[in-house]
Amino acid sequence: MKEELLFCPLGGSGEIGMNMNLYAYGKPDDQKWIIVDVGVTFADDSLPGIDLIYPDPGFIIDKKDKLLGIILTHAHEDHIGAIAYVWPKLKCKIYATPFTAALITEKFKEKKIDIIPFLEIVSLNGTVNLDPFKIEFVTLTHSILEPNGLKIETPAGNIFHTGDWKCDPNPLVGEKVNSDRLKEIGKNGVLAMICDSTNVFSIGRAGSESDVRKSMLNIVSRLNKRILVTSFASNVARMETIFYCAEKTGRLISLVGRSMHRIYKAAKQCGYLQNVIEPIDPRKAKKVSRDKIIYLCTGSQGEPMGALNRISHYMHPDVFIEKGDAVIFSSKIIPGNVRKHYNLHNKLLKDGMEVISEETEFVHVSGHPNREDLKDMYNWIKPKSVIPVHGEHRHMKEQINFAKEMQVPFPVQVENGDIVKLYPGEKPQVYDKAPSGRLCVDGNISIEEDSSFLKERKNLANNGFIEVTIIISPKGSIQNKPLLTFKGLPVFEKDDFKYGLEEEIAKTTRAFSLKNIKQEENLIEALKSTCKKYSKEKTGKKPITNINVMRI
Repeated sequence: MKEELLFCPLGGSGEIGMNMNLYAYGKPDDQKWIIVDVGVTFADDSLPGIDLIYPDPGFIIDKKDKLLGIILTHAHEDHIGAIAYVWPKLKCKIYATPFTAALITEKFKEKKIDIIPFLEIVSLNGTVNLDPFKIEFVTLTHSILEPNGLKIETPAGNIFHTGDWKCDPNPLVGEKVNSDRLKEIGKNGVLAMICDSTNVFSIGRAGSESDVRKSMLNIVSRLNKRILVTSFASNVARMETIFYCAEKTGRLISLVGRSMHRIYKAAKQCGYLQNVIEPIDPRKAKKVSRDKIIYLCTGSQGEPMGALNRISHYMHPDVFIEKGDAVIFSSKIIPGNVRKHYNLHNKLLKDGMEVISEETEFVHVSGHPNREDLKDMYNWIKPKSVIPVHGEHRHMKEQINFAKEMQVPFPVQVENGDIVKLYPGEKPQVYDKAPSGRLCVDGNISIEEDSSFLKERKNLANNGFIEVTIIISPKGSIQNKPLLTFKGLPVFEKDDFKYGLEEEIAKTTRAFSLKNIKQEENLIEALKSTCKKYSKEKTGKKPITNINVMRI
């Protein structure tokens, strides 16, 4: 049997978020595997009670004895957010650059896991040998510190996994794109480029952080009022920009929100943000005049527990906002967060605040490649094949079209679970399907997306709840009246609803011999049907119904 080189996405292909990609090399009965990234996505209102969703790792768990390690490209949540949920099932080595390593260490601490013995910190532009894979970290530019593309060298040929990236000529924090090294990789031949598709519809270039800094300074300079800026905490270059604007305009700065403090601490620990002014505690900032303070807050997506949302609802213990203050949303809206974002946006405007966003002024640039950036990468790498990832189906399809325009011989469209054979063969192709799915973080445990728990919760949310307790005496009659509890039903005349339901329950029970315990299950089912039918007639809702039968 001939050795094979395989690629398989378990998450992030057909969706924005929860990136998880697998590579394998070897004979079909003896393949070695690596994982690139283990990310999350955030749940919307269709999954009540769920905050995080991540790819089901079952396929690779079955092969964990052949798993060489997890390689992390950068520290965004859609690339590392599930690491502490997935790793305990794999217990393999993790490879990451210093900033990413610092952040995942904190994630494992929260789970009371000592990850240090399993964590290998890789220097910027460093290499890792995981025979038969040799992995080179190639520093790129993005909206976070230390974003890496990966050159994955195998006996069958080279792969270039871009991770998240763009071409920023002046990123402010970190290095520029090393185009010379990328050209060298391209000259040595690349079987396939696994490529970010997020901004494939956007013409021109993604833009530079340095241009945002100039614009932000102009905006802050003209505002003679209290300023709150909200952004992604992970965008350290943007954080540094706000520090810069505060210093240049004679203002103090205060960080608000757990994530903002966590990222600031990790960046300082890794040698960044060394030349910025020291932030002050929000409790001290209360004594600073309105025109001399900037608050840098979490909550740019309108998250209910984000700092800005709590501030806007006057629930934050240390930060107060009032009519005439200015709020700057220095970020884009992530798909799925549109409603939450605009609810917050509208509340601020209603309460008399000035709101500035990318819709009105130049306060944000994307961290992903526009078409001109993509064109550069294609020309540098010159791949034989392009496999789009990190996008919805519409993004990936457009990247296929773009690859054809760029004269890529064999572009391949995939979705989660597709197994692509990169070698052997004249051209890469999908030849098999791996089981894939989504797991939801529900409190402290992970459950499947189609779990009965979630179905019940959705039903509760949509239809409400009725509980009936009947007490049966030794003589086989109902003792007193049934005890009724109902929640979430549109009932305005509760007494009328209750009396009517009691009558229907009485009618149903008369059809049964209450002394006969063998009939109890049938009685319970009949009462459930009665309650649902009555509720449907009176309210239009068929609630979840629970029947308790007690004998005395």
